[in-house]
Amino acid sequence: MPSHSSFLLIGALAAQANTTKDTVRHYYEMGLLKSRKCQAGSRLYTEFHPECVERIEMIKSAQAIGFNLNEFKEFLNDYYDGTIDVDKQLSVITQKLAETKRQQNNIINMINHLDAHHKVLKDIKMQNTGRLSKTEWEERIAEQLLKNDKS
Repeated sequence: MPSHSSFLLIGALAAQANTTKDTVRHYYEMGLLKSRKCQAGSRLYTEFHPECVERIEMIKSAQAIGFNLNEFKEFLNDYYDGTIDVDKQLSVITQKLAETKRQQNNIINMINHLDAHHKVLKDIKMQNTGRLSKTEWEERIAEQLLKNDKS
């Protein structure tokens, strides 16, 4: 076990990991960080294992690629325990990749629709045509979407 001085108090851990004490507390409460209790006079302090800086960096990286804390918790603990189940991780990553690709397609569709609306509205404004009927609006949007698909 590392010496007493190598463990970090919450403020030092938060500073080294470039996060907040509240975030450290939250990760600790979820079981993502290792700590120990240390008595100092009448006060009881929580000290965090030095590897917690790396753990927080891994957590942030996992969140950046779409994992929530509950999804990542088991993998993080397995990693540090040396019990990585490759088949299980491959399955979860495959599912996350498929989910992310679906989200990407949805975003692309949203962009195409917003772009079509934007172009039609700009056209209407430039032509000073004012208002359109519902039918004419739908026709122009459909036409613009077809143009977007071709380009």
